[in-house]
Amino acid sequence: MDAPLWTDTHAPTLADLPQADVRDRLRDAVDEPVNLVVYGPEGAGKTAAVRALADEAHADPENDLVELNVADFFGMTKKEVSEDPRFASFIDSKRRRNSSKADLINHVLKESASYPPVSGDYNTIVLDNAEAIREDFQQALRRVMERHHEATQFVITTRQPSKLIPPIHSRCFPVSVRAPTPDETVAVLRDIVEAEGVDHDEDGLEFVAGYAEGNLRKAILGAQTTAEQAGEVTMNAAYETLQDVGADDAVESMLDDAEAGDFTDARKTLDDLLVDEGMDGEEVLRELLDVGRSRYSGDELAQLHRLAGDVEFDLTQGNSDRIQLGRLLAEFGR
Repeated sequence: MDAPLWTDTHAPTLADLPQADVRDRLRDAVDEPVNLVVYGPEGAGKTAAVRALADEAHADPENDLVELNVADFFGMTKKEVSEDPRFASFIDSKRRRNSSKADLINHVLKESASYPPVSGDYNTIVLDNAEAIREDFQQALRRVMERHHEATQFVITTRQPSKLIPPIHSRCFPVSVRAPTPDETVAVLRDIVEAEGVDHDEDGLEFVAGYAEGNLRKAILGAQTTAEQAGEVTMNAAYETLQDVGADDAVESMLDDAEAGDFTDARKTLDDLLVDEGMDGEEVLRELLDVGRSRYSGDELAQLHRLAGDVEFDLTQGNSDRIQLGRLLAEFGR
């Protein structure tokens, strides 16, 4: 999609969140900025809910909200951490030269938490996809949370809260974000298509909601794809558009890059599928195997299936989609 994503242009306010229990719990955190663990399945709206909370709680969320995607942040190289524009201002050349990657990450956590808010009384630091945080970094995070609890609210989002160590659980209020029901998903889609002025019918919205299977991001992007390709979101338009939605060309390109050793380009395509197209790791893995069966045979196909089996197991354990699929591309390319 070349147009702005509807998931961004129609980001919900706190009052717009489809799950009433989540709205109520997060409203309580506006007046009293307690630390939170926000957990739930892929695509349930965890990150959107946290951003809605920050918009409600901060007069200047652009500056008083710091978002760190754990899979990306902890997967950065030392050079990438030190040169990231979000952190460069408090990593001097001496620290850049003499510190290990672990030291730099710990320093970034401390500095992000200690900076005074631009407006209001506190900052909010979001650690997204926190199931990917190693235990030693979780211990460092625990100490930062203890030291800066008066001026910084920590919000941790995860699909698998059991991956977090008990000291972090004990310092956070749990917020469970369930997958939206079909009716809740339809209500969100109806508001968006009406705001966009797109012709639609209830059957079309219900078809898109069923296609998404509780993944709100996938539903919104599916509705946008249908609207852009068919000019409307009706039953016939959604069926004709979404039954053919796949990622064959992107996966072909991703495998081409992996085979050529261009892992940066392969990972960029992977990010496009996971973020821009709203696919989860298991969906990308299925597409990859479908393409692989028509592309390879013999030992190559057997190797792809072996790697896919390992990755599928890791994904069911709540490990990072990006890291596990990136590992598959790197190993298969080699």
